[in-house]
Amino acid sequence: MRLLVFTGTATLLVSGSTVVTGPAAPVAAPVAVPVLARTTPPPPATSLPSPPTTAPSGTPLPTGSPPVAAAPSATVPSATVPSAAVPSATVPPSAAVAPSPTATALAPVTPSVTGPPVLVTPTPPPEPTTGPQGTRLFANGRRQPRQVSVPASASGRYRVAPGESRPPRGKGKVVRYVVEVERGLPFDRKEFAREVHRILNDRRGWGFRFHRVSRGPVRIRVSLSSPAMTDRRCLPLRTLSMLSCWNGGRAVINAVRWNEGVPGYRGDIASYREYVINHEVGHGLGHGHVPCPGPGRRAPIMLQQTKSLYGCRPNPWPFPKR
Repeated sequence: MRLLVFTGTATLLVSGSTVVTGPAAPVAAPVAVPVLARTTPPPPATSLPSPPTTAPSGTPLPTGSPPVAAAPSATVPSATVPSAAVPSATVPPSAAVAPSPTATALAPVTPSVTGPPVLVTPTPPPEPTTGPQGTRLFANGRRQPRQVSVPASASGRYRVAPGESRPPRGKGKVVRYVVEVERGLPFDRKEFAREVHRILNDRRGWGFRFHRVSRGPVRIRVSLSSPAMTDRRCLPLRTLSMLSCWNGGRAVINAVRWNEGVPGYRGDIASYREYVINHEVGHGLGHGHVPCPGPGRRAPIMLQQTKSLYGCRPNPWPFPKR
């Protein structure tokens, strides 16, 4: 217990309490402000960075400045400060922009988007080339003629192949004949005439010397006809737009059969053409139909091979061994 006297006023202090027995002195107020300011403890120093002690110009800040004593950030709880913001301030700038060794190693193998496109499909094989005779396929070891689109009917009138083809030299009997093609069919008359002349004068043929002419008396007329024309020219025989025939001194060759052949020849259209010419001209030479001599045997030329082989092997020649 202490008794203080200030300008005639007695003040008694007991255990930190203040008892004023007289009017308060004017100088007592500044003493009470520091005591009240220290009643609320400040937040821990580790939760927020310490305020600067100097001004930007380098002048020391005054002690007890209001911004320092009542800092707004002191009331923010430390749990609300994002933890991710702290490491970003401690990373050196050079480390953030330093190139990665792995990225540098992969850069050379990155494909360029401006380079030429990579060819991923193999080059297809070339298409079969056509020869001077307009052929492109092979069957039975032979070059095959090109197939075309044959109409069911054409003009109904024939055009004779011009010129003539002399018979081969020899001692056989000469047979004059003419070649004609129905107008509107997709076959060249001269080409068809050359093929017929070659077949008839082959040494495996009938043994006659065939002379092709374009006028005068003839023994045989070889006529390439549309299916409709074939049906008319072969009456009273029924060809059903599928078969060929001999009728009235004319070997009527169905243009569909000339173009496609028959299944028994297994795609060998060239050999079938030889058969159908020799077979129909054989009728004009006086030969009739004969049966198959036995399974696996060579078919006779006068067997109706267009209909069926009847167990025989295909054969386009009258004398295939000659």
